[in-house]
Amino acid sequence: MQVYQPLYTGGQMIKELEPTVEASISRRFGTLADDDRVKRATAALEANGIKVLRAAGAAEAKQIVLDLIPDGSQVHHGASQSLEVTGIIDAIEKSGRYEHLRPRIWSMDRKTQADEIRRLGASPDVMLGSVHAVTETGSLITASMGGSQLGPYVSGAGRVILVVGTQKIVSNLEEGLRRINDYAFPLEDARAQVTYGIRSAVNKVLIINREVVPGRITVVFVDEVLGF
Repeated sequence: MQVYQPLYTGGQMIKELEPTVEASISRRFGTLADDDRVKRATAALEANGIKVLRAAGAAEAKQIVLDLIPDGSQVHHGASQSLEVTGIIDAIEKSGRYEHLRPRIWSMDRKTQADEIRRLGASPDVMLGSVHAVTETGSLITASMGGSQLGPYVSGAGRVILVVGTQKIVSNLEEGLRRINDYAFPLEDARAQVTYGIRSAVNKVLIINREVVPGRITVVFVDEVLGF
């Protein structure tokens, strides 16, 4: 089975796709948050049972994430520009410390092993990813076309580690949904057409307001524009 790879990464991809959205929308939702806003979001997330760590840039974020994953863990992730740009996916693949599930899943036959694929991807030890918006009131918002990463985020994975550029911090849920529809979706749709030859869609939206299992979800804020 073919594994698709992005044609661009990081800031290069965002720059290439910027004409997809209006300049005012790009400035509003693609600009790093100031320190006070990050602190407000951090305090609200932690009050809602979500641990927060902060990295100055991609390299530091990668090291934080790798240090959080116990050796021998089953590690899974969906397609994520944030994970690609930070080098986390490459490190997971090459470290030999973990059981990386994504290559295994992609090597399986979707017709004859569909149930096994579904079960394997639904409950890894550690799920890596990102979100499309974080509110200053402490909620996480993620949109998806297929939704395969959403189940592990909600409860399937033992631990969830989310790498989030601080440009994704918004005031509230309403602004978070606008960020998805007006900014993240047009960019992802353009990327999907360039990379996969298909259109994307906002088919499923997940909002996490609180985590009831202490330490289960960790957000790594990064003071660098990452992903959409």
